[in-house]
Amino acid sequence: MTDNTARTQDMTVLVTGASGRTGSRVAEAARAAGLTVRAASRSQGFDWENPTTWADSLRGADAAYLVYPSDVGSPRAASAIGALGRQAVDHGVRRLVLLSSRGEERARPTEEALKASGADWTIVRAAWFAQNFSEGPLVEGLRHGELVFPAGEVREPFIDVRDIADVVVAALTSGDRYVGQELAISGPRLLTFREAVAEISGATGGELTYTPVTARQYGDNLAGFGVPPEEVEFLVELFESLLDGRNSYLSDGVQQILGREPRDFMEFAREAAAAGVWKA
Repeated sequence: MTDNTARTQDMTVLVTGASGRTGSRVAEAARAAGLTVRAASRSQGFDWENPTTWADSLRGADAAYLVYPSDVGSPRAASAIGALGRQAVDHGVRRLVLLSSRGEERARPTEEALKASGADWTIVRAAWFAQNFSEGPLVEGLRHGELVFPAGEVREPFIDVRDIADVVVAALTSGDRYVGQELAISGPRLLTFREAVAEISGATGGELTYTPVTARQYGDNLAGFGVPPEEVEFLVELFESLLDGRNSYLSDGVQQILGREPRDFMEFAREAAAAGVWKA
């Protein structure tokens, strides 16, 4: 047994958002790598809105994966991540990996808050998730044959969240190699949302369509479903900026860190279709 293997097997990693899109995969990948996972979510007593709940989750951990609910660029994210980072360091949990968003300027204060916490930090800046089509608010529209979304015809390098998880675990288990680094990761090719929906349509054998709308129109739809006004405004501004084509390029972080190509969108679409994700 090598020293690195021994350290990995002795490592306890706190995974925030452990029941969510990325956290569940990070937990799975961490266990597969031999780490002890401490799941942190509201059902386990961890609440981002209540700092008094953090200590019990942090105590005795060696490292943590941080994902802020709703969005890393949301107005409360920077103060929460900074406070958690400082509390983690106080509890001896210095190794922190934050999930951030590639191209999102609103995420920078949150990243800076982590850097200022005194932790041994790594920031993983990910492209748009492939699993956003199979988990979350976009699914219902696809189940009824139409995705209405404010992405125009911009091209995105959709990344499989399993690749995000593998990169996070590699960062956690590689000693100091990725400490103090910002890792940009994406999928292997660029697709418009229309092309992505077409690939999902092909995988399901159904007839799915994509209807682009403005961010404001999409916000009005969200408001009609009862989304609070402040959250609507944040999302409208986020989509107007993040889906303006700034992310229409590939990042080679997956290849550099994992030594393999990232999973392709079609692989994701076929697996999700086979699991019946988009059946009405």
